Amino acid sequence: MRAEEKAVTPQAVKENRLAQAKSPYLLSARNQLIDWYEFGEESLQKARELDRPILLDIGAIWCHWCHVMDEETYADPEVAQLLNQLFVAIKVDRDERPDIDRRYQEAVSALTGNGGWPLTAFLTPEGKVFYGGTYFPPEDKWGKEGMKTLLPRIARLYGENKEDVLVMAEKHYQELLTVGRPRPDRLSQELLEGIASVILAEGDLEHGGFGTVSKFPSVAAVKFALYRGAVKKDEGFLTLALKTLDGMARGGIRDHIRGGFFRYTVDPEWRVPHFEKMSYVQAGMLENYIHGYAATGSNLYKEVVLEVLDYVRREASDQEHGGFYASQDADIGSGDDGDYYTWTPEEVEKVLDPLESGAIKTFYGISASGGQGEMKHDPTRKVPRITMGIETLAKELGIPPDEVTHLLQTAREKLKKARDNPPVPFVDKNKYTHWNGMMVSAWFEAYKFLGDTNVRDFALKTLDFLLAKSYKEGQGFFHTYQGGEARITGLLEDNVQMASACLDAYEVSGEGRYLQDAQSIVDHCIREFWDPEEGGFFDLPSATKEIRRKPFEDVPTPAANPTMAMVLDRLYYITHEARYYDKAQKTLQAFAGSALESGYFAASYALAMDYHLNPPAYAVIIGKKADPGTRALQEAALATYRPGKIVTVHDPGEEGLLPYPPSPEGRPVVYVCIPLKTCAPPTNDVEKIQALLKSLGG
Repeated sequence: MRAEEKAVTPQAVKENRLAQAKSPYLLSARNQLIDWYEFGEESLQKARELDRPILLDIGAIWCHWCHVMDEETYADPEVAQLLNQLFVAIKVDRDERPDIDRRYQEAVSALTGNGGWPLTAFLTPEGKVFYGGTYFPPEDKWGKEGMKTLLPRIARLYGENKEDVLVMAEKHYQELLTVGRPRPDRLSQELLEGIASVILAEGDLEHGGFGTVSKFPSVAAVKFALYRGAVKKDEGFLTLALKTLDGMARGGIRDHIRGGFFRYTVDPEWRVPHFEKMSYVQAGMLENYIHGYAATGSNLYKEVVLEVLDYVRREASDQEHGGFYASQDADIGSGDDGDYYTWTPEEVEKVLDPLESGAIKTFYGISASGGQGEMKHDPTRKVPRITMGIETLAKELGIPPDEVTHLLQTAREKLKKARDNPPVPFVDKNKYTHWNGMMVSAWFEAYKFLGDTNVRDFALKTLDFLLAKSYKEGQGFFHTYQGGEARITGLLEDNVQMASACLDAYEVSGEGRYLQDAQSIVDHCIREFWDPEEGGFFDLPSATKEIRRKPFEDVPTPAANPTMAMVLDRLYYITHEARYYDKAQKTLQAFAGSALESGYFAASYALAMDYHLNPPAYAVIIGKKADPGTRALQEAALATYRPGKIVTVHDPGEEGLLPYPPSPEGRPVVYVCIPLKTCAPPTNDVEKIQALLKSLGG
């Protein structure tokens, strides 16, 4: 049974109102017996009319335990009857409505200490939380209260103690208005070094990454560690960065057969993942590994980059029109827990010849005798992960290393082909704007260091598609595009990530329209999201009635405010307009008083502060854009590993180029500068250009 067919019950002959939804997660519940509503004024008004509490379910199509709860709990006729009689039931897709998810995750976590997906929240008819949790089974089990017990208890609590419940919910709501507010302070190199010290101290120098129980990629922290290690020559950070990249590349978080990365592992050694694949994870990993390859020349890192690009091209993008799909499910059907991505020795032997089978089982730890990558629900199933080097395997097999490499590649292709046919895990084809912006930027980074123009061209195609279909002057970006329709406006992150992607496009293409697009998007953000009192950008526009927050921490994607600060500084360095510098300064100052408390979740903030305090090198290329010599200089500058560098191309005589005169001989030249401070003499020597880009600037 395919993921989009989950939760369809044979007994249900009538679709509920979720049949009109656009989200695949909501559509998966369209045949349930529950009278589900989407979140909105209609559902809140219904709760007020009936004077009933609200049950709010927040989940996602890729979420394993959301499927379990749908199939076991919400498919139970008795649970459905209790909900329909005692509550107004609302279902939300956290990918479609990250604003709603953020608000209620925060509220439930503050109230109960628990959060995650599925999120189960009980609300007053005004939408304020008074109880909540995550997964609830239908019956009491595992020491956990089941829905058949919980629903009548909550209904009685609300019915018999309504005034107390309303007072408590309002008190909790008011507390949330002030909890977690950032504290402004001045910026300093000392603060930056303090944050860096905390990030390094929180890193796992044995296995790489951050965390002691489960491990998420933490892509912003890895980017910071690699920058400090490779550029600033900090050995501690370099060790942390490379341990992390090596651990993930060899571990179970990487899909060694089909390519791409899973969302996280349940252990600190990168062994056993939760198997959903998110586009933002692919974007972050692609950027981390292409930077790792650029900094070290590691063939392993390049192999990972090419695998991610191949996976996304093949399964997670719209190659015809442009755009990156949202996610791929962890499961296929009921009772599945990553079975599509795991293997038994017998399954491997059925597909491969004895030599291939022996090599794959040995190299990836797919053995019948225990091991450390087995699945709890079925220990015969193993998560492929690299357990040895090619040289070691070559000695065991008695064949040359290059033959082993070819053997493994051929065997992987056979295993991949064996699972190409349906059923396959469902792909959510929503094109979420913020994740697409991240992907576009990551593909541009891959192009810079691989030189593959197909990678660049698809990123430009995607960006042009979103600018045409998902952007509206005066409203900014819509959050999602699917089926010919752009929906849901008013989210800061969509606009920030797309502004950053437009600046990246300006650098790789040399087309001034992308710079103008970035400026228009930023101006919209300043109008709609800027805090004129304390600085920084709110996640929701000024007209909203909801709690507004200033996203600062990388949970899980790079935070919007630090990303916007870097966009503003880039615009300042390129245009020399002081208003951008002023906004960047005030944005960073808005969080300076509390940044140390955020640890490695402040990695994007640390990168943005470093960028602000220590401007990077800036290559200004003067030459006819159609000239192959100009293009060669641009490609050489782009391919230089120096995170944060700026590269722009200008035709001779272009307006505003007074500080950068063209060559008297008419040849293309490059000025390598520290923005608004000093420039080296113009040159067209590629080695000199690359050396200057690495040595100048912060």
